[in-house]
Amino acid sequence: MTRILHRSIGPTLPHAASAQGVYITDTAGRRYLDASGGAAVTSVGHAHPEVLAAMRAQIDNLCYAHTSFFTTDAAEALAEKLVNLAPEGLNYVYLVSGGSEAVEAALKMARQYFVEIGAPQRRHIIARRQSYHGNTIGALATGGNAMRRKQFQPILPETHHVSPCYAYREKGPDESPEAYAIRLADELEAKILELGPEEVMAFVAEPVVGATLGAVASVADYFKRVRAICDKYGVLLILDEVMCGMGRTGTVFACEQDDVTPDIVTIAKGLGGGYQPIGAVMLSGKIYDSFANGSGLFQHGHTYIGHPVAAATANKVVEIIARPETLANVNAMGARLQSGLEAVLGASPYVGDIRGRGLFRGIELVADRDTKTPFDPSRKIHAKIKRQAMARGLISYPMGGTIDGIHGDHILLAPPYIIEADDVDLIIERIADAINAAIAE
Repeated sequence: MTRILHRSIGPTLPHAASAQGVYITDTAGRRYLDASGGAAVTSVGHAHPEVLAAMRAQIDNLCYAHTSFFTTDAAEALAEKLVNLAPEGLNYVYLVSGGSEAVEAALKMARQYFVEIGAPQRRHIIARRQSYHGNTIGALATGGNAMRRKQFQPILPETHHVSPCYAYREKGPDESPEAYAIRLADELEAKILELGPEEVMAFVAEPVVGATLGAVASVADYFKRVRAICDKYGVLLILDEVMCGMGRTGTVFACEQDDVTPDIVTIAKGLGGGYQPIGAVMLSGKIYDSFANGSGLFQHGHTYIGHPVAAATANKVVEIIARPETLANVNAMGARLQSGLEAVLGASPYVGDIRGRGLFRGIELVADRDTKTPFDPSRKIHAKIKRQAMARGLISYPMGGTIDGIHGDHILLAPPYIIEADDVDLIIERIADAINAAIAE
């Protein structure tokens, strides 16, 4: 009998006992290849000796100091490292304890910025359908995941949504990537004008959409156009890199590949690599200056922000991620994963799209490849794939509701960055077997 309120009540979960590299072992001695990094969390692998040593050293010196009384060398070092690695203009860091908390802080940061500069009427948040920005109230309201929002809708603050950049399903058959990017940018501009440009606060988007769509990257110059529109109307651009950032897509920051710099970026998951709960919000100098020259504070805070053990851990994780050999491996093994999935599943009548960047790959499943018709949601294909993969010793991240929150299934693969070719090949073999077995059920 368990006293834990688990995510799903009823199923008996295996008990994780130990982990090393890309594998987790349960108490029965069964090994699982961690092909999703948990939820795209495990970045440098399990039990990395350098990370463990950094944690031990910090624990020996200082475990906790509240940020209203002290700063710490660990927190200062992490912030300095992140700023040095970030796109130019992201000059300050606010440390938090996770992704949802980072998004909440970013939204409050954006709101306070406009209050500080004398534009308190700016309040509207625009995001995209089929996005996911976290499970706290503000983050959930910002996200466009219909399934997650549904039962909480009555208590969610008002937000607004435009179309995602989802070329597989929403780009016209004769529409070029450039024309599609223009159409989406025009839609965003129209929404800003509809709400009143002087009342829109921020546009929030994932550079590569994670759990809700399954590793969907933008096309052409989509984000450059978005950046230009935000600048035109004085709207802050918030990029959510909680899932896709920190090396996951082959660069430290995912937005580097779109050649844009946001006003605010949120990071978490891979930042701590699963070793400690930690997240961060990075902000531009103009936002920092509005606080410094105005009220002199950011009116926000949580008990465990800037936790020294978490900061020291993340500092070492980020150091490892940023090494040229680590990012080179992300790109090489990501290409191997993509080409291997295409070779094994590319001709399957049940696989509509294989996509992503770096070690962040998605497989969209369909009942009919030619028409892109999804499986009946009552079949719960994604749940069957998860079960079949686990039975084969593979941890994957399948999700339902890909298209509209109800219809469509995809699988997200996001293994640790320090992975060898043989394990990538094993992921391909096992996920293909799991898909075939699930569809045959």
